[in-house]
Amino acid sequence: MIGWTEQQQMVKGMMRDFVEKEIVPIIDDLEYNGVPPYDVLRKLFTSFGMDELAGANFDKQIARQEAIARGETVADAAEKKPQEGPVSEEALDAAAMSLLPIIEISRHCQGLITAMGVSVGLTAGAIMAKGSLAQKKKYARDLLTLKKIGAWAITEPNSGSDAFGAMKSTAKRDGKGGYLLNGSKTFITNGPYADTIVFICRLEEDGVEARDRKIVSFILDSGMPGLEQSAPFKKMGIGSSPTGELFLSDVHAGPERLMGESEDGYGRSGAKSTFSTERSGVAAMSLGLVERALEMSLEYAKTRVQFGQPIGSYQLIQLKLAKMEVARLNLENLVFRFIETRAAGKDFTLSEASAMKLYAAQTAMEVATEAVQIFGGAGYMRETRVEQLMRDAKILQIYAGTDEMQIVAIAKDLLGRA
Repeated sequence: MIGWTEQQQMVKGMMRDFVEKEIVPIIDDLEYNGVPPYDVLRKLFTSFGMDELAGANFDKQIARQEAIARGETVADAAEKKPQEGPVSEEALDAAAMSLLPIIEISRHCQGLITAMGVSVGLTAGAIMAKGSLAQKKKYARDLLTLKKIGAWAITEPNSGSDAFGAMKSTAKRDGKGGYLLNGSKTFITNGPYADTIVFICRLEEDGVEARDRKIVSFILDSGMPGLEQSAPFKKMGIGSSPTGELFLSDVHAGPERLMGESEDGYGRSGAKSTFSTERSGVAAMSLGLVERALEMSLEYAKTRVQFGQPIGSYQLIQLKLAKMEVARLNLENLVFRFIETRAAGKDFTLSEASAMKLYAAQTAMEVATEAVQIFGGAGYMRETRVEQLMRDAKILQIYAGTDEMQIVAIAKDLLGRA
């Protein structure tokens, strides 16, 4: 894939119009005034039929799984192992279309993508990947269509990058087939408003060292006795993505809430797979941000006059703009590679996703910083919006694993193959 097709360009244009008309006018409310983002995200879904498509795809998958559970033979292309050879145009288009909203919305409001991605991609994705058939039917459809909002809760106040090793939240067997959950989670996207929460914790096991105990996950509902969801934090950037804390005190969870209805259903490997998915999406977010930063910088360089001529005529400004364009092209190529990989029915390895995330996050930050520099004093003012790009870009180097942790993941994989 070397470029967007005519149809994809048309959809990009429609998405851009939606963003300009429905999102840009309310950015201050979303970013700074505490208005939850879910109504405008649902409007996006209904305007483009994304909710109906997600629901139809879900129904098809569930019908197929139910038939398999009944012992029926299912002849469906989706069940077949991808064949070697050229990827179909249909598969490429489907993979590309899934990224267009991410790119276009990230031009103005990355927090919306974070809120949507955690609910649809991480929470629903985890349930669809590792949940039981009953759990998928109960929770996933509403999450995939944004009828309900999801949160994926792994980070704790003292854990940070050592998410598993320093995890303190626990699940204790109650002797009746259920569990008592205790602990706290922080920096949880959608935490303040989530209807459905995937809660990741340690299983209390006698005679097993804490760091070696099983990692298990539960699907929780808001309002459960003992579960408290905090008010949203105030953050440096992505204010349109509500972030908060979760507190659990003797929350009773029946065995039907255990992910996959098994203590081996969704542990370290499942969480790491979710990390890989999350990291891969950062490239599309970075591309949208970099496109916008370059677009704004070019316009300003043409119109801002200093010492009798537009600042774009000066070589130092030209160098900044040229580097921005190189960054945009590199990010676009990464996105195209991701699209082709997905269309072929494959996934990035954790190290590939980490490399993609590391480069994309650093690039977005560098480009956004240079955009503020080109604007000078005006770039420091909220009215120009370029400063928001810089603040939003910074989180890409922190969430889904810091830059430092991406380096560790890549290096370990390289050394392991050497």
